[in-house]
Amino acid sequence: MKKYDEEFKREAVRKIFEGQTVRSVSRELGVSENQLHAWKKMRLEAATDSEKDLIKLKKELREVKMENEILKKAALIFGRSP
Repeated sequence: MKKYDEEFKREAVRKIFEGQTVRSVSRELGVSENQLHAWKKMRLEAATDSEKDLIKLKKELREVKMENEILKKAALIFGRSP
C-alpha cells in the first residue's frame, strides 16, 4: 500500500471541497476513490463548526452559480424568436 504525506492528502481533499469530483481527483492524482472518501471523512470529522459551515457555504455557492449559468443559457435559448 502506498503511503501519502499529510500535505498530499490535504491538497486532494481541498480539490474536492473546491468542487472537483472525487472521480476526477482520483484520476488526476492516481488515488482510489475509496481512499479519497476516507480522507474527506477524516477531514470533516476534524473540522471545527466554522470550517464545516464554510465548506457547506462554498458548496452551496458553487451549486447556485451552476444553476444561474443554466438559467442564463435557458433564457437565451427560450428568449429567441423563430
